[in-house]
Amino acid sequence: MTTMERFAFAGRTCVITGAASGIGAALTLDLARRRAVLALVDKDADGLARVAALARDVGAMDVSTYVVDLSDGGDRLDLAAEVAERHGGTDLLINNAGVALSGTFEQVSIKDFDWLMEINLHAVVRMTKAFLPQLLERPGSHIVSISSLFGLIAPPAQVAYATSKYGVRGFSEALRHELAGRVGVTVVHPGGVRTNIAVNARISGPDLDGEQAEQARRFTERALTLPPEEAAKQIIAAIRARKPRLVITRAAKAADLLARVVPGRYWDVIARGLRDRL
Repeated sequence: MTTMERFAFAGRTCVITGAASGIGAALTLDLARRRAVLALVDKDADGLARVAALARDVGAMDVSTYVVDLSDGGDRLDLAAEVAERHGGTDLLINNAGVALSGTFEQVSIKDFDWLMEINLHAVVRMTKAFLPQLLERPGSHIVSISSLFGLIAPPAQVAYATSKYGVRGFSEALRHELAGRVGVTVVHPGGVRTNIAVNARISGPDLDGEQAEQARRFTERALTLPPEEAAKQIIAAIRARKPRLVITRAAKAADLLARVVPGRYWDVIARGLRDRL
């Protein structure tokens, strides 16, 4: 395995999905201050335009925007070709876009399950497949995919979301082994970042009720404390250092450790702790 040099951002072309808000917007502005070239992807045209304008104001060398709905199942080859034509190629791909879906497996419809999987997992695979030829041509290129705390532990009432985020984790780890020494790969597991993903979560089927659903809801709400700007700062540092894996927040690190120490009983321990705090 060849050791890769630290990633330098100035003048490098960075593609970011989900760039219109949350961690994606924070990453965009952090990279802009580092004089990166930005290709921003989101389905929210107004939000995308706002973030792009801010990125230009704070120092981005160049900014292009692409209004794309990642739930449509496209292969993203046209998008990759547009970015290559505009910027000459891609040095950094950040697969950040994601959605949430609350509901037990009994409640969640297959249609909603597929919708979430298309955005959270299949779009990661398709974006990576489309942009990989460009990345392989650019020395020192890098791929980042945002998994989740729920790619480390799997609470009840989050079956679809956890399935997708464990998938991102497995995809990223296998890809890192395949591309070792050619393209860097980082998988990120944010825990408790204060974004709108939980607030805007789609609820499939009847309103959630029951003790398990309430425990999962309380666990998520208690964790949502870290500003997205701080998460972005940690992700940028991980890219620079070529870290293969980043777990964000102490709560996420504790949950990760617990899942490895008692893999068959970690949720029992977490649920008991939640009950004791009531």
